[in-house]
Amino acid sequence: MVLLLTTVVNVNAQEIKMDNLLMQSLSRLQEPSPQNYLTCIAELKRIDTMYPDSIQPKYQIALQSLNYSVMNPQAEQTENLLKETEQTIEKMKQMGNADQSDISTLTGYLYMTRIVQNPTVNGQRYYLMVMQCYEKALKLNPENKLAKDLQQKFFDGMQKATKQ
Repeated sequence: MVLLLTTVVNVNAQEIKMDNLLMQSLSRLQEPSPQNYLTCIAELKRIDTMYPDSIQPKYQIALQSLNYSVMNPQAEQTENLLKETEQTIEKMKQMGNADQSDISTLTGYLYMTRIVQNPTVNGQRYYLMVMQCYEKALKLNPENKLAKDLQQKFFDGMQKATKQ
């Protein structure tokens, strides 16, 4: 009984520590700049190494990598970040406790970022996939704010692109 209680307390303490590390790293983005994003992503990768069985660091790595990439589509680091993001999403899919709505959202955002990188080539290739991913994410969790926001940005962007 004492061993079980000690284990539960230890796991709880580790989660609190991880959450604090994540918040500390993400606080860098209060002043968003390409360098702050890259520093944050590097810190998140270190946190993920410390907590390899946790979903949250992987989710944040993917999300912040996509945020950086969509704002800097032609930057030197972008292509590598996108390839790593694909791998991170695949790792998350293999984890039993991963939120499938979040995975669909990140996948849609990845495809959306590919469109931003090269709209002429990737627009037709990924348009339907983006739509399907966000629809799936919202079907799984209608309260997924990120999926709603990204879907709306995608609609707005596509509407602008087709009017020109």
